[in-house]
Amino acid sequence: MEPIEQLLQIAHKATPAIALASNQQKSAVLNRLADLLLEREADVLRENARDLAQLTDDNPKKDRLLLNTKRLSELASAVRQVATLPDPAGQVLLERDIRPGLHLQKVSVPLGVVGVIYESRPNVTIDVAALCLRSGNVCVLKGGKEAAFSNQILVDLLHEALAAEGLPGAIITLLPNDREAVNTLLRAERWVDILIPRGSDTLIQFVRENARVPVIETGAGVCHTYVDTDADMNKGVDIVVNAKVSRPSVCNALDTVLIARTMAERFLPLMAEGLRPWSVEIFADQAAFDILSKSGYPWLQKASADDFGREFLSLRCSVAVVDDLDAALEHIGQYSSRHSEAIVTENPETAERFLSAVDAAAVYVNASTRFTDGGEFGLGAEIGISTQKLHARGPFALEKLVTEKWLVRGNGAVRN
Repeated sequence: MEPIEQLLQIAHKATPAIALASNQQKSAVLNRLADLLLEREADVLRENARDLAQLTDDNPKKDRLLLNTKRLSELASAVRQVATLPDPAGQVLLERDIRPGLHLQKVSVPLGVVGVIYESRPNVTIDVAALCLRSGNVCVLKGGKEAAFSNQILVDLLHEALAAEGLPGAIITLLPNDREAVNTLLRAERWVDILIPRGSDTLIQFVRENARVPVIETGAGVCHTYVDTDADMNKGVDIVVNAKVSRPSVCNALDTVLIARTMAERFLPLMAEGLRPWSVEIFADQAAFDILSKSGYPWLQKASADDFGREFLSLRCSVAVVDDLDAALEHIGQYSSRHSEAIVTENPETAERFLSAVDAAAVYVNASTRFTDGGEFGLGAEIGISTQKLHARGPFALEKLVTEKWLVRGNGAVRN
C-alpha cells in the first residue's frame, strides 16, 4: 500500500472514535483549540510569515493566505461558536411502528471521512476541522503548498487539542504537499466518503472530472449587483463599494455592477468617487465608459467580452449599463456562477421579482453580497459556498455534514 493510501486508511479507522465521542468531549476539543489559537499566536504567525514570504505583494493569494491577530481571534471565536451549536448527528428524524413488534427510526449520522482539497487559505484548515469534529466526522485535508507551514502548525494545534481528550490525531489528517496526494485522494473511494474542493474554478473542474469519490462542489463566485431604476443612490454606492473593496480576494466579493440606463448618468460618477480611494480598476462597457470618461476616473478601461463572467479576486470589476430589470436578469442568467447576486431598489415588487427570478445560492435586496458566509449566517463556520443543488446549497456548514441511517428493531419479525 502506498504511503498516502496508508494515511487514508488510518484516517478511516478513526471514524468510530469521533463518531462515538460525547458532546462534552467534542466541545472540550473545540474550546481547547480556540485557547491554543490565542496562546500560540506568535508561533502561528511566525509559520504564516514563512508562507507569505514566498508570494509577491501583488499576488491575490496573499490576502487569503494572511493570518494576523485579528483573524486568529476571529477564528478562535468561530470555533467557540461551533462548540455551542447542536450536534447534527444522532437526531431522530422519523419514528414509527411499521407493524406490531417492528419499530422504525430514521436518524442522522456523520458522513464518515470528509476530504477537502483547498488553496491558499489556512483558515479553511480550522473551519473544516471544527465543523467535522462537531458533527462526528473525520476530515482529510489537502491544502495548497503556498500555505504549507501555516497548515502544519494549525494541524499540530488540532492534534494537541484531540490528545487532551484522548482522541486519535488521525481524526484530522493533513496530507503531504505533492501531486500524488491529490491523485490518491481522488481515487480513494474505499477510504473517503465525500470530497469537497474549495478554491479556483480550475481546481474545482479538475476534481469534478477526475474524482471517483462523490463530490460536493463549492463554486467560484461571479457576483453581480444590479442598481435598479428605483434605487436609492447612496445605498447603491455604499453597497457596491463594500462588496468590492472590503475583502476583494474572496468568493463573495463583487465582480460586476449592472446599472439601469435611467440611473447611469447620475449613479456612475458617484460610484466612481466611492471606489477612487481604493484605486479600483473598472472595465466598462461602451455606455458606462462614455459616462465615466467624463468624470475623469483614472483607472478606467473598455471592457472586453471576457470581463463579464470573470471572477476578479482583486481590486477590479466590470460595469455594464442595461435597459431594465429584464435585461439585468438576462445578463445575470448568462454570466452568473450562481453564488451571490444583489439588487438595489426601493420598489418592493421589483425586489420580489428579482428574489424569485435569480437562480443563485444567495440573493440579496439592498445588501452587500459579502454577507454570504457561514459565520454571518449564524452557522459558526463553513466548509465553502456550494453553488450546486444536491445535498447542500449556499454556506456548507454543520447541518449538511450528516447523512441518514434507518434503524429497525424487531423481536423475530419476518416478512410474509
